[in-house]
Amino acid sequence: MKKKIYYSYLFTILFFLVTFSIACLRPSETATIGEYSDSIPMFEVDPFWPKPLPNNWLIGQVSGVAIDSKNHIWIIHRPQSLGEDEAVQNEKSAAALPYVPAPPIIEFDVEGKVIQAWGGPGGDFEWPEREHGIFIDYEDNVWIGGSGPDDHQVLKFNSVGTFLLQIGKAGKTGGSNDTNLLGQPAEIDVDEITNEVYIADGYLNHRIIIFDAITGKYKRHWGAYGNTPDDSAKDLYDPELRPTKQFGNPVHAVRISKDGLVYVCDRINNRIQVFRKSNEFVQEGFIAKSTIGNGSTWDIDFSNDPRQTFIYIADGTNQCVWILWRESLKVAGNFGRIGRYAGQFIWLHSLAVDSKGNIYTSEVHTGKRVQKFICRATPSREYQ
Repeated sequence: MKKKIYYSYLFTILFFLVTFSIACLRPSETATIGEYSDSIPMFEVDPFWPKPLPNNWLIGQVSGVAIDSKNHIWIIHRPQSLGEDEAVQNEKSAAALPYVPAPPIIEFDVEGKVIQAWGGPGGDFEWPEREHGIFIDYEDNVWIGGSGPDDHQVLKFNSVGTFLLQIGKAGKTGGSNDTNLLGQPAEIDVDEITNEVYIADGYLNHRIIIFDAITGKYKRHWGAYGNTPDDSAKDLYDPELRPTKQFGNPVHAVRISKDGLVYVCDRINNRIQVFRKSNEFVQEGFIAKSTIGNGSTWDIDFSNDPRQTFIYIADGTNQCVWILWRESLKVAGNFGRIGRYAGQFIWLHSLAVDSKGNIYTSEVHTGKRVQKFICRATPSREYQ
């Protein structure tokens, strides 16, 4: 009788232990990638992408990456960031260059082969001193910005480099409430429904500003929480204080979701703010809130499932890609770490997602590269 009671008691304990263990392994919004890999996308770096560049080309700091309608990958890089670090010493020259700086805009196919390359000063436009950001719109037009001290313009080209439009003017800026001039614009998105261009403006200004994507006519602008932007001096970010009511510098990225919401990267304040297209504030979420310095929210894109269930955030301070639930803006996981090997990052700057869910990342400063991360798992049916 005692043995039966003993075994019954033991069985009860084991049952609760097993039940507790299974419960601990269930998905939750605070779990890491490995804890519920069947529910969120998983990524594996492709160390052989892209293919070697032709013509002895070398790329500098890659400040932007984008995807076009053919699933081709576009980058913009900074040829002027190449220099003595890439030079070799020989008898003929104190700083011989065993390479040719690649043109600033390069188009790759899905296999990583160069399709074309173009760009740079010249023509009826003002090329930026420091290239920053690239976006390919629904008509495969190419939009770029700049972050140099006098780069207050956004340029639009067609897919073969023919100049179409300039918004703003180099060397001229008028503050965050000027309706014609920009302030070191960082990133761009185009709403194909209204044909409006949204500009994250930027490294100098503190706002999102919208223009007609064909004529460049001003439409509207707003600051954090949909407020009128304010350029007065601001205290440095402090994770212990209340969130600031204004965007910091830089307002680093903007992206429009399929359901018409506008997502803004307020980089130094470690947050994503979400708006309706009218400027109505919806919600905000913080990523790695204790991060100081350059902040955690550098660039943003969405998973490729119909609901765009997940958000991907490039974090060039913590050197990783964050995965967020789009509905709640809660962190689901992350991948990457600081390092120079494939799959690691040095100054991760931007990212873009293709139609198959693969992520492409770019690195600035001493990173100077673009990488491909293959999506090895898709969201479970529960989230489709």
